[in-house]
Amino acid sequence: MTGNFAPIQKTRPLTPCTHVGRIPEALGGGQYVRNGGNPVSNDDLGREAHWFDGDGMLSGVVFECFEKDGSIQPSFVNHYILTDAFISSVTSPTLKRPIIPSIATLINPATSLVSMMWTVQRSIVLIILSHLPGSSQSIKKISVANTSVVYHDGRTLATCESGPPMRIQLPGLETVGWFNGNEAEGETCQEDKRPGFGGEGLMSFFKEWTTGHPKVDPITKEMILYHCMFAPPFVHYSVLPSTGTGTPRQLAPQTKLLNAPVPNVSGSKMMHDFGVSRQHSIIIDLPLSLNPLNLIKGIPVVSFDPSKVSRFGVFPRRNPEAIRWFETDGCCIFHTANSWDEYDTSGKPVAVNMLACRLTSAAIIFNAGNITAPTRSQKHGQSTKKLSSVTGRINHSETPFDDRLEKSAKLEHFEDVSLAADTSQPPQSPEEQCQLYYYRFLLSHASENRITHQFGLSAIPFEFPTVHPQKEMSSARYVYGCSSSTANFGSALAKTVKIDVIAKIDALRLIERAKDQTPTRVTGCVDCRSIADVLASGLEDDPIQCFKMPDGWYAQEARFVPKATSLEPDVEAREDDGYLLFYAFDESQLDADGEAPASAVSELWILDARNMKDVVCRVELPQRVPYGLHGNWFSEEMIREQRAVEKFREIPDTSKRRRGLWSRMREGLIAALG
Repeated sequence: MTGNFAPIQKTRPLTPCTHVGRIPEALGGGQYVRNGGNPVSNDDLGREAHWFDGDGMLSGVVFECFEKDGSIQPSFVNHYILTDAFISSVTSPTLKRPIIPSIATLINPATSLVSMMWTVQRSIVLIILSHLPGSSQSIKKISVANTSVVYHDGRTLATCESGPPMRIQLPGLETVGWFNGNEAEGETCQEDKRPGFGGEGLMSFFKEWTTGHPKVDPITKEMILYHCMFAPPFVHYSVLPSTGTGTPRQLAPQTKLLNAPVPNVSGSKMMHDFGVSRQHSIIIDLPLSLNPLNLIKGIPVVSFDPSKVSRFGVFPRRNPEAIRWFETDGCCIFHTANSWDEYDTSGKPVAVNMLACRLTSAAIIFNAGNITAPTRSQKHGQSTKKLSSVTGRINHSETPFDDRLEKSAKLEHFEDVSLAADTSQPPQSPEEQCQLYYYRFLLSHASENRITHQFGLSAIPFEFPTVHPQKEMSSARYVYGCSSSTANFGSALAKTVKIDVIAKIDALRLIERAKDQTPTRVTGCVDCRSIADVLASGLEDDPIQCFKMPDGWYAQEARFVPKATSLEPDVEAREDDGYLLFYAFDESQLDADGEAPASAVSELWILDARNMKDVVCRVELPQRVPYGLHGNWFSEEMIREQRAVEKFREIPDTSKRRRGLWSRMREGLIAALG
């Protein structure tokens, strides 16, 4: 709630910006947009708050082309996403705290059952009041749409786990309406009247809750997503085909799959992301529960139990019934970087590979709400793993790589061996690990579900990954992400750790290196250098390259934008030929109390993704952009091919509303609730 984390209240229409440097031609006509939480009901500064809270606000820069002189003019725009909760909040003048409970309240181990019930009851009462006369907006969806933003089939969609996506219109970032998998409110053409996400019935409200990270296939243009809920089967799954002009004509039309149950998910989980390859999807079932009933058991609503296994459910894209579950040591994963299939000589899939940002604790969830992460007591030397693994290295130089992994897997039931002389161990403690991690799920043995590879590629802190958009769901070589030169993402993110390093990892090269010396299963790492070692390297052919922000400057999630509109599959060296776009903020603008004055501004930086050294352009924005979550790049073609809109959502004008007895009573009740 302070510094550049603090929310802003000012929004702007498209406003021309000045810039320093050269704007690449590849950006002409496109737009970069980033989502993030920005609470509008913010009068009670003593309330609990979490970095993931807040009404969704989109902040974008569009690069308008002028044909006469070939120039490109950047313009900044930011806008609240007009969700039900946002409109209800801004039209309720006596409301002091957000309608939706803070994540900090829900996850805090110190929150009592009585306090939790009161917080939930307050929200329920406010939602009921929104449906009664005198309200400007009834709250039918509780999503704040503040997590990410994606493009599919002529629609730009803002996402959040607590509801369906919300359609947005580029480049002005106006709110269109909720998207149910068939159509969006406010669209000119209402194509499909069938029930959408969630279907019908008592549980439809929960079944429509959609992942914050839908995946769009760059080839088929299908959008793949899942929906979490608190009751069995816990996860449903959808695949939406594309009907727009961007769909390749040579592809056979695909049918829509809505709300297919995913069998055998172990319970109600905090499930933020998943993996999707060209032919398979990977559901990530971690020992990280998200269940209100946990309070009855005396544990927080969000609880991480490292003694339990992590489960990965792999299934063909359109057949979740054929899911195969793979188990390994407990961990936390909030973002996957990429997934791809591996084929034999006949073209049959024999394995699925996945790169993910793997953490060994859930501290980041608690620390992002200024809450000390709970710890579990454990006797010295006592193993907490239900699924043992080989932590001693199996390295037979004369044995083929896959055969060595076969031998390693057969030793899984033995006790751990000493790691004292193991150079594949990362220098940080297990509690602090947050690294780009590699999994390989073997499919060729129908009777055996085995993870043949599982180890870190690099020991540096690594989160918020991005790859070349045309290489998603295939074997992308380069993965870009955010890092920190001073601490790990697992420790006090919202307090002290900020992004001051943008990293580039040659994933395929490090996987290839592992063939010469197999890292320790689960705990091993291919490149164990610290972030300081990598920054000091300076080698042009280093598989890990890092761009360090100037002192006092901090970045946000970067998004890769290619120079060319197409990527030739036989020219691998061109994969990193592009730019990384991210917002940057100079914290020297903060005052003596660490607060951002009204005059503080941010910039959009454009970094050469090939050499990871040159900032080719800095767009100077007219205002500050708070540290936020996920963004995306939208090409000129995407903007041009958006579906027609009949009407946008608007904030009702309440200045002329008659204030009768009921209106005054209603406002008084809201004031009493805070």
